[in-house]
Amino acid sequence: MAELSSDQLLKVLTTLIKTFETEQENIKKLEEAEQDKKVTELITQVLNENSVTVDEAELINQALKAGEVNDEIAEAVKKLNEVKPQSKNAKKKLDKRISGMDKKREKKKNKPATSTSEEGTIDEETLDPSRYFEIRKKTIEDLEKQGFDAYPHKFEVSISVPEFIQKFKDSVQPEERKTDVVVSIAGRVIAKRPAGKLVFYHIRQEGEDLQVMSGINDYAEGEEAFKKIHSIIRRGDIIGINGFPGKSKKGELSIMPTKVTLLSPCYHMLPKDHYGFKDQETRYRQRYLDLMMNKKSRDIFVARTKIVGHLRNFLNERGFLEVETPMMNMIPGGANARPFITHHNELDMQLYMRIAPELYLKQLIIGGLERVYEIGKNFRNEGIDLTHNPEFTSCEFYWAYADYNDLMNITEQFLSQLVLIINGHNPKNLPEVVPDEWYKINFTMPHNHKDVVVDFKPPYRRLPMIKSLEEKLDIKLPTQLETEETRLFLVDLLKKKKIDCSPPLTTPRMLDKLVGEYLEPECISPTFITDHPQIMSPLSKWHRDNKFLTERFELFIIGKEVCNSYTELNQPFIQRERFEDQVAQKDAGDTEAQFMDEDFCTSLEYGLPPTGGWGVGIDRLTMILTNNYNIKEVILFPAMKPEDL
Repeated sequence: MAELSSDQLLKVLTTLIKTFETEQENIKKLEEAEQDKKVTELITQVLNENSVTVDEAELINQALKAGEVNDEIAEAVKKLNEVKPQSKNAKKKLDKRISGMDKKREKKKNKPATSTSEEGTIDEETLDPSRYFEIRKKTIEDLEKQGFDAYPHKFEVSISVPEFIQKFKDSVQPEERKTDVVVSIAGRVIAKRPAGKLVFYHIRQEGEDLQVMSGINDYAEGEEAFKKIHSIIRRGDIIGINGFPGKSKKGELSIMPTKVTLLSPCYHMLPKDHYGFKDQETRYRQRYLDLMMNKKSRDIFVARTKIVGHLRNFLNERGFLEVETPMMNMIPGGANARPFITHHNELDMQLYMRIAPELYLKQLIIGGLERVYEIGKNFRNEGIDLTHNPEFTSCEFYWAYADYNDLMNITEQFLSQLVLIINGHNPKNLPEVVPDEWYKINFTMPHNHKDVVVDFKPPYRRLPMIKSLEEKLDIKLPTQLETEETRLFLVDLLKKKKIDCSPPLTTPRMLDKLVGEYLEPECISPTFITDHPQIMSPLSKWHRDNKFLTERFELFIIGKEVCNSYTELNQPFIQRERFEDQVAQKDAGDTEAQFMDEDFCTSLEYGLPPTGGWGVGIDRLTMILTNNYNIKEVILFPAMKPEDL
């Protein structure tokens, strides 16, 4: 469950209050059942507009908790309960919970402040963060004036924390001290606890935690040096430890220091490990702190690396050559998307950040590199939401003498092997009968927070687009999809089905809207939607059995597009006609339609062999395989609005 920041909570609560104040009179005119439905719609709309993934109940839970210490949020919850149209019973229940929040607020206000420790020194953990920073900075500066080196150039590490745990967890007994085994280790201090002549730390390194049990009798440099170094170290500091392995009385594996070295001080107060670092907005803006405090975040990006690594190995083993193509293009081609525009000063010309590498990769096939792929960034000047980031990573490959049937088969092979790896199994060392469970993962759906099972075991379901839409809608779509009559037919159909489609109302946009409404939500486990109309697929080859369709598929998982692939159009004159159709759509107002690319058309005139092309979104694939519905969770540094907006 996503935890909202105080700013997010206040913004959502304030928007809800304004919404209900505006709509109050209109809602009162409705029947009781319709009132409840309208209230739910308005709440859902506000949550979606603010990219909030919690439901109303969880929003109130978090607001009441935050309201215990935040006056503005407390008042906003009370105001929302006043203006929200609801039953008397529902209002009474929330009144009771608000009363409980107020009691906790009063109790916290009356709690005596403790600003000093038993020794009479400042209790730094109770300080305001800015005051903590000032004290910490002055302390380190004073030490450096005395000749203390707070930033050593080098510390020799002989073993990592995960290696230390693996090596000694079973070979050391409780209270045993292996003084003859000398190791040096480093990590970040997550917790510190003095206990008489002992000082305990928990350090974190490479995602694993280790206890440090520092005793005055073990310290090689004597009591004064022992006291000095431990008086300097704070949570967040990176320290180096020379020592030996042992275990405490309770059997916790520890390193017993003979020397502790401060390697890099932390000037800011770390979040308490017990409470965690959960504020979503801050986690994305300060990813270093997120990775420092949250093992789950680290695990997501380790999994992402495994996904990319498997993809690269999978293609290399099949004879594909990894290549690089330009990031800045004179014409943005290869996909229907709005590009970012930049300027080349020396040439005084406008350039576009690439939206896809497709056209360059196909030119390499023409040149005789018959299996090529590229893993890299693409840029699309479009919205930011739960599943879109303007800068994203994809892999595209092109395979001479293959068609879209071959690509569906290789997609099934790739994904089924990848899920085996994610679930901890080696695809090259499997039993004769592989358990079905090895191909399954759980995914938490965002709208109801319920887990669904996603089954990656081949073969995957295949839904021909037009035929499936006709079955779902119980209609017969026109065969000639490129005509004005068809466009008007679809306009009328969307109106009858009460489906909104943003202008311009072109046939491809309306068909895409129908697919999103009726087919995509059914695609929980991997499903191929196949055989798109030509009018939707300007770079795809016509279908060998139906000239109005193309040999194309999109792979959907949990209702989201993950792969796009087709038998490539290699007839240069038809390709030019398709580009001309795209230009007409662009002139009609479709900013995502493609440009004419004469250079690519010319390259096709030299002969592109029958070829299959395939693309996968790395970010979305990682989202699914790590059980995340927010793309920001799987991109280390996602695009964020400036904090002052």
